[in-house]
Amino acid sequence: MSDSLERLYTAVLAARDLDPAESRTARLFQQGPAKMAKKVAEEAIEVAIDAVGGEPDAVIRESADLLYNLAVLWASAGVRPADVWAEMDRRERLLGIAEKLPKSAAKLAKQTAAGLNRRPIVAIAGDRRHKQR
Repeated sequence: MSDSLERLYTAVLAARDLDPAESRTARLFQQGPAKMAKKVAEEAIEVAIDAVGGEPDAVIRESADLLYNLAVLWASAGVRPADVWAEMDRRERLLGIAEKLPKSAAKLAKQTAAGLNRRPIVAIAGDRRHKQR
């Protein structure tokens, strides 16, 4: 997946200086980060609505739109996909995979001190739960 996003990001960078009349990407760059952020929010909401509505094909399509708009916003903000991957790696080392960092530094420090910095991954098979470390 990271290869696909890297290619998308590279394409966004290449298209940002094209004619805005011909390129959606160039038009978004011309409109600025507020418009880009609005597009990311719109696409995220569409993904959520389609997921709740049980429409997997629509979730796939809208997710692709979300990733495109996110790549545009990253490029505008000077954020590279590699920067995001590095943050994901850092979080995995701190808390384990699929964990979101606490908003509070104090809460993170408390979890780390209590040995809760790596939560187990739980896999559900049938009616049984299996913890993995």
